[in-house]
Amino acid sequence: MGLSTHVLDTMHGCPAAGMAVALYATQGDQATLLKSLVLNHDGRTDAPLFDNHSLKAGTYRLTFDVAGYFKARGVQLPEPNFLNQVSLDFGVAHTDQHYHVPLLVSPWSYSTYRGS
Repeated sequence: MGLSTHVLDTMHGCPAAGMAVALYATQGDQATLLKSLVLNHDGRTDAPLFDNHSLKAGTYRLTFDVAGYFKARGVQLPEPNFLNQVSLDFGVAHTDQHYHVPLLVSPWSYSTYRGS
């Protein structure tokens, strides 16, 4: 069913359009960059990160450029800022299921869950 993400900016109450995201495959301490992209107007990718056929069982990391996004929106962040990049490490066990990884984020907090 694939892999997708969606980011909501909880400070402004809107999708995190323009946020940079990177997807890595991980194995132990090693991380291999698979894709770098920028979220669209809805805070989503234009296509799934993986479709039904290309998603493999294993461990992955999504890294979100939180500080860069909020700075680009004109938010005055302290130096150093509280959150710079948020990295979410997760596993895919069942490639016949959809893995949706949403992120709710502000300059000071974040939350995630496995969505549908």
